[in-house]
Amino acid sequence: MRADYNRWVGTPVPEEVPVYPFAFVLAILILLSVISPSAQQAPSQPKVTAYAAIPVQDAKAVNPVKPTPESIARAQKWWKLDCAMCHGKDGNGKGETAQDMKLQIADFTNPDTLKDRSDGEIFYIIKNGHQDMPPEGPRVKTEENWDLVNYVRSLSKKKADADQKPASDEKAPDTK
Repeated sequence: MRADYNRWVGTPVPEEVPVYPFAFVLAILILLSVISPSAQQAPSQPKVTAYAAIPVQDAKAVNPVKPTPESIARAQKWWKLDCAMCHGKDGNGKGETAQDMKLQIADFTNPDTLKDRSDGEIFYIIKNGHQDMPPEGPRVKTEENWDLVNYVRSLSKKKADADQKPASDEKAPDTK
């Protein structure tokens, strides 16, 4: 019986092609396809600091809680419990957790930080979170969230007041 004839089907068998070069090339292609995407990945880009789209009706919300000393005191309790670890005790964005995680957090003591943000936007961000900041969600009651808005706003006022104090504390030159 001839080696180039398939007796079961009755058709001639084509000449065999060596498999080794084909298998070697296929293995190289697979290896390159696995390595290539990871080698071509762009370096991780820093997170965008722009706020996510805040619904217009939420951005226009008016704070119904007046920034009284009582409101600030209530919010300060939440701040110490939930916010200071990242935002810092004074709101400068240099809390211990933020530094450990190498997070870039806004400095609320700088009056320019939130000057273009409405109270409604700040309320929305506290409630829903932003980037690495987890949302407070339903854990914080609505009034407490507005208290936090008042507190965050007060942080920049404290710095502005402190910046103005040294100038007013200076004694006038003695003209005697």
